[in-house]
Amino acid sequence: MPSMSKPTKLSPGISNEIEEELVGREPMDDSHFKRMIRDMGLKVTHQRLAILKGLSGGRAHVTAQEVFETIHDEYPEMGFATVYRFLRKLTEQGFVTEVRMGGLPARYELKSRQHHDHLTCTECGKIVEFENHEIEKLQEVVAKQNGFRLTDHVLELYGVCHECRFEQSQNKPKGE
Repeated sequence: MPSMSKPTKLSPGISNEIEEELVGREPMDDSHFKRMIRDMGLKVTHQRLAILKGLSGGRAHVTAQEVFETIHDEYPEMGFATVYRFLRKLTEQGFVTEVRMGGLPARYELKSRQHHDHLTCTECGKIVEFENHEIEKLQEVVAKQNGFRLTDHVLELYGVCHECRFEQSQNKPKGE
């Protein structure tokens, strides 16, 4: 089911409204977050819990800066570097997925139990999550043909969404 997001600050050329269409999400609570932190071999702290809540408290795909801004009022002593390092550690440990879009800042999402891939609009930043079993099978075939056993993957496809293409066609000067 589509979910509209809150406004966000993006690079020039990208709209401040990002729309997301998400594959089913499981609710997560403090006990789930504490277990994640312990599974990483780390001590559970209020700061780490705040970062996880900031990561899960709005849109599914957020930048480190957005997480930092979300929790900064409650934890003014916490620096951006702390947020970024913990997000990187979560990514390395497989609890978070990093979604990249060209030269823009990475976006992070809590890893869903249900695997999905991403389509991202290079004009407005809209992110659509999708599942396609044929693509999944093909990736296994490609890995096998090249002597690999897949352990994980992230598939990100980039293009221009229907709304942006429509807007572009409406803004074209006559005669083009």
